[in-house]
Amino acid sequence: MELNEPNIRTGHPPHSIPYKKKGLLPFRILLKVTLFTVIFILSFHLPNFTPGFDSRKQTIQEILSVLERHQTGFANVTKEELAEVIYEEATRYNHDPKFILALIAIESEFWNWAVSEKGAKGLMQIMPYVAQSLAQEMGIEWMGDRTLFNPFLNIRMGIYYLSQLILDFDDLGLAMTAYNYGPTYVKGLIERKERIPFNYYRKLLTVYQNL
Repeated sequence: MELNEPNIRTGHPPHSIPYKKKGLLPFRILLKVTLFTVIFILSFHLPNFTPGFDSRKQTIQEILSVLERHQTGFANVTKEELAEVIYEEATRYNHDPKFILALIAIESEFWNWAVSEKGAKGLMQIMPYVAQSLAQEMGIEWMGDRTLFNPFLNIRMGIYYLSQLILDFDDLGLAMTAYNYGPTYVKGLIERKERIPFNYYRKLLTVYQNL
């Protein structure tokens, strides 16, 4: 903070008041020293104004704690990196990371090498033909099982796929049912006005609430 200099008319020189000059200089020096001291002290005691960073760090730690409670087939460093990817990809598409964890829990129980009876693979249990199409859309090099069992790519494709289903059906319950049964099957039920099986969605919500 600096004091504003008084306005001086340019038409003629200012009046000479030597005793004021002598008194003003020490005052200004004292003021600057005081301000510097106050700022220096406050710099060590100001509250943290980065809640976004703290929230991100805390959420990633919570994701990691969930991963560590399950058999994943990963080394610790991979779990840490995966926790960050789950957080980043979930927030990218405005999903609650905890909801994504609940989905992974139901689909694969966090086991990276899981394969369903129908052939869905990886953490988010994506069918190979669906994954290949997703990889093409997302610019991911498709290498079959190597891509599907790459946990980082599987998470990216799975969350992207979920987001597309939500946009397509404009309803979370229908989107989750389509994730489980397939979008073609669910659209057929809607067209025929048949009952939609929401049992998978209800199970997902239960896991989400108790995770």
